[in-house]
Amino acid sequence: MSKKRTERLLNLTIALLATRRFLTKEQIRKAVRAYEECPTDEAFERMFERDKDELRELGIPLETGTDEALFGDEVGYRIDRNAYALPEVTFTPEEVAVLGLAARAWRQVSLSGAAGTALLKLRAAGVDPDETAMAGLDPRIGDNDPALQPLWSASFDGWPVNFDYRTPEADTASRRRVEPWGVGVRNGRWYLVGLDLDRGASRVFRLSRITGEVKVTGAPGSVVKPADVDIDDELRRMLPAEPRESAVVRVRPGAGLGLRRHASVRSEVEPGSASGSDWDVLHVGFWSVSRLADDLASYGADVVVDSPPVVRDAVIERLRALAGTP
Repeated sequence: MSKKRTERLLNLTIALLATRRFLTKEQIRKAVRAYEECPTDEAFERMFERDKDELRELGIPLETGTDEALFGDEVGYRIDRNAYALPEVTFTPEEVAVLGLAARAWRQVSLSGAAGTALLKLRAAGVDPDETAMAGLDPRIGDNDPALQPLWSASFDGWPVNFDYRTPEADTASRRRVEPWGVGVRNGRWYLVGLDLDRGASRVFRLSRITGEVKVTGAPGSVVKPADVDIDDELRRMLPAEPRESAVVRVRPGAGLGLRRHASVRSEVEPGSASGSDWDVLHVGFWSVSRLADDLASYGADVVVDSPPVVRDAVIERLRALAGTP
């Protein structure tokens, strides 16, 4: 969820908690700054309806009713304070360790703010997440595509976007105007699903082919994903599954647990064998050489690539860049 959307939902929650009577839509619009900035009544209505649904999905007890003495039969909204209050929440050491592990994964990407905030809140409540309890696990979420965060945010907030996009058969990029519905992963790559305004049809855009900056246009809340559209289903429909290639890598015992989970073949090598002593051999499937090389290089000296050469060369290139050597 984007920072703006999170802030808007938080302000809406505070406004509805701060009163014991029902607030009309007009009062809510004046109380929440993001609603005041909506250029039209229609944009406000769409944004408010989406936010109401979001609060209910989060389990917040949103009530509708009316204060007939003040507003007649006009419907208003408030949050039931008694139902909103939560009992004391406790975590086992194992659960706290998992929370710390999840935050470590998201800390590596640009969407890490929420993860860090969650851990701060846990520590403020007297819970100290033990990130060392699962030191052998090393989760990663790749976000090498700079377009990921702005498109993710635009999809949640309902912003139309435009960007320059280069297709495989074109020498230059062309401008695309899109109503974004969501982003997802298919065949190991990030894609945007949305309505191409110039072509008048739904399209899928590979994020790595977007050049330059993603720019938002129009008003927030002006884009609404069709109710019958599922992002994963759209990606499967428009993008057939690609056959994966396989890389053979050697991994030190006890290291590379993330690789081991995804390996199709695992075999322990006897000490002193031709492949090297005290190494385990893994066959790892991949679609993208670049993404696999990034992942393998992050393990440093614990992983050595045997084949294919293109992956080995890509890993060596990254390690040399990290070491500052040509």
